[in-house]
Amino acid sequence: MSTKHEQIMKHIQDLKVGSKISVRGIAHKLGVSEGTAYRAIKAAETDGYVSTIERVGTVRIQRKERGNLEHLTFAEVVRIVDGQVLGGRNGLHKTLNKFVIGAMKLEAMMKYVEPDSLLIVGNRDKVHRMSLEHGAAVLITGGFDAQDEVKRLADKLELPIISSRYDSYTVASLINRALYDRLIKKDIILIADLLDPEKPSYTLKARDTISNWYEKVAETGHTRYPVTDDAHKVVGMVTAKDVVGYDADDAVEKAMTTHPITVSADTPVASAAHQMVWEGIELMPVVDADHVLLGVISRHDVIKALHWINRMPQGGDTIEEHIVKEMTEATEGADRDSYRIRITPQMTNQFGMLSTGVLTTLVTEAAKRCVKKHRDSDVLPDNMTIYFLKTVQLDTVLTLAPEMIEISRKFAKVEVNVATEQILVGKVFVTLQIM
Repeated sequence: MSTKHEQIMKHIQDLKVGSKISVRGIAHKLGVSEGTAYRAIKAAETDGYVSTIERVGTVRIQRKERGNLEHLTFAEVVRIVDGQVLGGRNGLHKTLNKFVIGAMKLEAMMKYVEPDSLLIVGNRDKVHRMSLEHGAAVLITGGFDAQDEVKRLADKLELPIISSRYDSYTVASLINRALYDRLIKKDIILIADLLDPEKPSYTLKARDTISNWYEKVAETGHTRYPVTDDAHKVVGMVTAKDVVGYDADDAVEKAMTTHPITVSADTPVASAAHQMVWEGIELMPVVDADHVLLGVISRHDVIKALHWINRMPQGGDTIEEHIVKEMTEATEGADRDSYRIRITPQMTNQFGMLSTGVLTTLVTEAAKRCVKKHRDSDVLPDNMTIYFLKTVQLDTVLTLAPEMIEISRKFAKVEVNVATEQILVGKVFVTLQIM
């Protein structure tokens, strides 16, 4: 029997894209409290089924697959530019393929305007109308309004016409930044990407016996199983180590480990890997917000995903990648590996000296490269002790010399000397987890 929360979620998913949703309407239609309806709508918004827009309300939108994350809906554009919807509200769920800045004559502009695109322009009424007729939405900059005739046309064609108080350059920069962030987010592999809906999840019930566990082992070859209740919520984990000393007729709930470590579908794979190594576990149940089992991931699944990440082409650089991109190997005349980088204005703090955060990033990268030369494995920083001896000024060439102190199957300890022109400015001790 499904819960009220699940009933509301299914109702929302079954709604037509573009439908408006309200807490009071859901509560009245399904006979639930407004608090329950509110929590379910927020969960649906988190899952990408609905979008809440100021002065418009909550709208059912087309849920986007992770492979299509780089595209924005017009509803998301409204939030990004702090806009006001003047017309065409029923088209807010649509996705824009590109945006065009209307800074040219009308005839030339229309060559670039295509269906499902967004035209960014000022208070040019004729351009607004022509853009809608070409199948493109309109974003009016400078806080200007649109003619009533244009608003009616937008409603008829279900193409949003949006007004923002920002200028065209700022609006374009905000949208471009959002698209760039989506490219980075698309490259981050989540646990949801590892779950195979066709792959069965072998589980045991709390009331099952130890003999049922042995039957499962003989059937599947696995020795670790999540334990669920009648609502399919995870209540424990049972492994070969747990069943030692119990009789075949004993209930699984006696032997299982209660409150097992679980992971959600939107957790990054690297975070799950860190937890699995730290806790020394081979299998983790994947659960939703209500702790209902969605599947399981093994350490083998995670390691395969991490190797795949390293081979995957990047769609957008993160801040960390921008920082370490300029690090070059400098081994001439040195008895050990070292790396050099020139301190740019973006790497400094308000006093013109090297930022602590940037130094931490550089040291971590140097330590990772040192471990890579000894062990071809993915690593994550675990602990770091930094001794600041001198400040590092703008335009200084910084040298980082890592040296392996100790390496084991799971951990590596690295010492990094940080110097400028042969003067030691810092000493760092880093412990890293080996995946």
